[in-house]
Amino acid sequence: NDDCFLPPHLSTYDHSKDLLLLPFHCDLFLIKVCLDVSHTLCFLQKLLEQLRSDPDGFGVKSEFLRLLQGGRTLVEFSSPNIAKKFHAEHLRSTIIGNFIANLKKALGKEVIRVNYLGAWGMQFASLLSSFCVYVQVNREAERDESVRSAAAEFFRRLERREEQALALWRQFREITVDEYKRIYQRLGVDFDHYSGEAFHQSQTQSVLDELTTTGLLKTTEKGTAVVDLSGAGDMSSYATLVRSDGTSLYITRDVAAALDRKQRFGFDEMIYVTDKSQTGHFQQLFHILRAMGHQWAERCVHVAFGLVQGMSTRRGEVVFLEDVLEEARSRMLNNMRQSSKDMRVRRTPAVTVSPLVDSRSVSVLQHLLIRRVFKRVSGLMQMFLCVFSHLVSSAHRELPVKGSAAAVAQARLCLFSAVRSVLANGMRILGITLVEKM
Repeated sequence: NDDCFLPPHLSTYDHSKDLLLLPFHCDLFLIKVCLDVSHTLCFLQKLLEQLRSDPDGFGVKSEFLRLLQGGRTLVEFSSPNIAKKFHAEHLRSTIIGNFIANLKKALGKEVIRVNYLGAWGMQFASLLSSFCVYVQVNREAERDESVRSAAAEFFRRLERREEQALALWRQFREITVDEYKRIYQRLGVDFDHYSGEAFHQSQTQSVLDELTTTGLLKTTEKGTAVVDLSGAGDMSSYATLVRSDGTSLYITRDVAAALDRKQRFGFDEMIYVTDKSQTGHFQQLFHILRAMGHQWAERCVHVAFGLVQGMSTRRGEVVFLEDVLEEARSRMLNNMRQSSKDMRVRRTPAVTVSPLVDSRSVSVLQHLLIRRVFKRVSGLMQMFLCVFSHLVSSAHRELPVKGSAAAVAQARLCLFSAVRSVLANGMRILGITLVEKM
């Protein structure tokens, strides 16, 4: 049942009102489009006319998609730790989060892209207190407890808002953000807001006060402050929000950040894109928000992805992203130099498509967009674009332009121009930068 993944108010939508949405079966291994043969030519004529009039909007603009429009989505992604150099593991969150943001925007949502920088806590304090290479600091910390003690003291100074400590923090943050922006520009990714834990540190006390007033925050024998998550009141499961020395934790600042974002942006849903090791953290975060009476926490989602195995920044065992990008660039340029093919862009004039008798190439991108918005994964669209590109390659061999009659050649050029628009729009949503000229 193709309607099973649609919201209730859309499951009875009349497909006949929309040129671009056709009933068809689609799963991971099969894409079929069913169209009455007697209407194929008329459909194809209108389809290609629409493609020529609005190539960038094709597949993402229709009456059906208009029903989905509205609402505001906040997507937090990438979010590297300033105490670490941008490496390959950060790339996954960046690519997946960028795709989700692009997809939501294509479906008519107002999208807020947030980069929640890790610029607070013990790791950053280690960097500041030692003022030396991060890997070296952690290696020393494994052998020398005094290094950890110095970092803990520096973190307390940060939380007390001592100006000298904050000035050094600002300097490190500005240098790092400038470097990150250069890398994001290279990836074709941008953000509406560069936020971070530090920006919500001043709000953590009001969060703790509210939790205390409502009886949710309890002090343990060790002096830590925790929230009981067990549901039975037996503390079999709990989240620690304050250390015994009085300093806050990551989850404390995340609660404050979520409350602040709801107040500032009024989002309808919020999506966090991080690796799967943080699944438990976000389960605790959403639990605390619901316990505080915030029903909108039901619309907060954690999109998890697998870890890059064998990588540890603290031990210096990472592959830095810029090294990967440079290697990819070098290999691609080498392949281009060795290729004898000459890629050229052909302009397509206004034509009639009546000589185009092969009707198998029709748009399914829009239906895939609807399916993806509820699953938030790029796999099916990626597979469609890959399969579609192979079909186009076969069609290019079977439907030659050169040597064909003028009318047939023009119609086929129009078809391939339409294919180009469909592939381009899908690739943009995936976050792939298009190559216009080689």
